[in-house]
Amino acid sequence: MSQLSFFSAESVPPAVADLTGILAAPGQVLLMGAAGKQGARLSVVVDALWRAEALAEMVADAGLEPEIARTDENSPLVRTAVDPRLVPLAAEWTRGAVKTVPPQWLPGPRELRAWALAAGTPEADRYLLGLDPHAPDTHPVLASAMMRVGIAPTLIGTRGSRPALRISGRRRLSRLVENVGEPPAVAGALAQWPRI
Repeated sequence: MSQLSFFSAESVPPAVADLTGILAAPGQVLLMGAAGKQGARLSVVVDALWRAEALAEMVADAGLEPEIARTDENSPLVRTAVDPRLVPLAAEWTRGAVKTVPPQWLPGPRELRAWALAAGTPEADRYLLGLDPHAPDTHPVLASAMMRVGIAPTLIGTRGSRPALRISGRRRLSRLVENVGEPPAVAGALAQWPRI
């Protein structure tokens, strides 16, 4: 039996801002519609259906309508319906057509959970939070944001197709595990979830 941490994702009420963890990962946000009737859609391609299902649950918990589809390459894709509540998020996370990280952004427990669901993988006794290979300017800013919440990562793979923030060391891993909470109760999740 596990004890709910005061800081874990399960202890924080859901909000649309939680989904910014998807943007820290390789997620995208796109403004749609004309002025006055503008909305935005958040989407991310993941490597397993369990990830898409767990993210769809987070999207629904935040009060938005989720959709799970497949890409042309048959990878799972989770996205929101176009919604005006995502417009401020899109404005903060893009400059023109380029993804950016708002300077004040800090990953809280639910943002970290969304990030781990979208692109988290274990690596021996470390844990990797995947980054967007198409937005290299976000990588050092995200590393700095993680440091400001007490989880100092190492930026790896910046010249490859799988950049990530590597979290190692018992204290940092403990803090991450405490924040993201329990893994989703679906096949495949436990093996990919952070642990100490």
